[in-house]
Amino acid sequence: MEPSENKLFKERKGKLKEWIDRGENPYFQRFTPQPLGEIVKNYKELKAGEKTNEEVSLGGRITAQREHGKVIFADIVNRGGKIQIYARKENLKERYSLFQKLDVGDIIGVKGKIFKTRTGELTINVLYFTLLSKSLRPLPEKWHGLQDIELRYRKRYLDLFFNPLVRETFVLRARIIKSIRDFLDRKGFLEVETPVLQPIAGGATARPFQTHHQALNEDLYLRIATELYLKKLVVGGIEKVYEIGKDFRNEGIDRFHNPEFTMMESYSAYDTYEEVMNLSEELIYTVSKEVKGNSKIKYQGKEIELSPPWERITFKEALKKIGNIEVDYKNEKELKAVAQKEGVKTEGLRNDQIMEHLLDKKVVPKLINPTFVIDYPYETCPLAKRKKEQPSLIERFEIFIGGGEVGNAYSELNDPIDLRERFMEIAGEEGAPDLDEEFLEALEYGMPPTGGLGIGIDRLVMLLTDSASIRDVILFPQMKSKK
Repeated sequence: MEPSENKLFKERKGKLKEWIDRGENPYFQRFTPQPLGEIVKNYKELKAGEKTNEEVSLGGRITAQREHGKVIFADIVNRGGKIQIYARKENLKERYSLFQKLDVGDIIGVKGKIFKTRTGELTINVLYFTLLSKSLRPLPEKWHGLQDIELRYRKRYLDLFFNPLVRETFVLRARIIKSIRDFLDRKGFLEVETPVLQPIAGGATARPFQTHHQALNEDLYLRIATELYLKKLVVGGIEKVYEIGKDFRNEGIDRFHNPEFTMMESYSAYDTYEEVMNLSEELIYTVSKEVKGNSKIKYQGKEIELSPPWERITFKEALKKIGNIEVDYKNEKELKAVAQKEGVKTEGLRNDQIMEHLLDKKVVPKLINPTFVIDYPYETCPLAKRKKEQPSLIERFEIFIGGGEVGNAYSELNDPIDLRERFMEIAGEEGAPDLDEEFLEALEYGMPPTGGLGIGIDRLVMLLTDSASIRDVILFPQMKSKK
């Protein structure tokens, strides 16, 4: 039985049958329309009440109908916008009765002559029409039926159709990604694709999604990062490389996190995190200028200037000066007491993880203007190079804008002996990456000093489109099953 076999659904199926009985199955019709934007541009200079003898063709969805005697006005919408059409019985003759049976939501093709009404509205006088797709479900009336935010995410196709601002967000998303590609291409980076299914979940500390390959009889993982494969390419001589693609982490869902998300990772040989900082601020500044036309943006009510240079502050200074926290992170007892006082849960966490939680809670929400937090404790990242003059720290930075993290980067550790020792130190910890022998073997052939960068595409899009949640910038965000 049909899932929505109610009265309205049956009525619309009956109208569909009438078309099919006439030998005009709408789902098999062919129609070639003109772009609506082109029509509007060509006839925008018409004066109110002026008619033309020029014929146009247009396809779109009916969003409103108004019948007056033997005349019907309707609004047609497609990606080019909205236009009014005007159907008269005198012109359509016996097909006028079919026009009367069209419903809001139906997709039609029309041919007719352009004119402007006395009130100045551009209109098509319909001489011919055909049904291209019957809408069996009624559209929510003027969006009143789809205000529920969760329903909007589940039925994004309706959200896109009724909300031009939502459509604009995803147009901007596409332009942002293109701008990033263009920028990196100009800088001499090569775009590549690396495996999504990986034998070892490596390159980051996170819980992976696991699956099983039947033919190989092996467990595989959806990648949590592209890092290790990209660095293998640097070993192979592709000295400037990047990838924009999906990563997957089997973790929580909130304003900034979705299990499936898009990352840009780049690696450049002979660069340190200093050069990567310069690259990062130039990239985001350039993308904003190209896509938004301005380096000054508004995010959640705050004005943010993206012009370089950005502020740089060490991890320790940020906690002290911004978070008002000064503690020896190696003193576990003291650190846990301070963290618990600030409402940070410490159970099962290493000291460096507690420090990062303190940063997230006490510092990050205050970092509205673009800021690099640099020189993290050595323990926070096993893949980053130590600072030569301060071995307890690593050459790592994170990018914070608008009170949230946008990117992460570091000078890559290219010493395979040191890297093996670091992996052994964290082996067995919750979420710790497995030791990737193939990657270590690649490093043993020699990788030049390299600077790596990861930028969260979804978070950057949030920033540049003034979107409060990551679900607003992902077309189909992960939702809990209705079942």
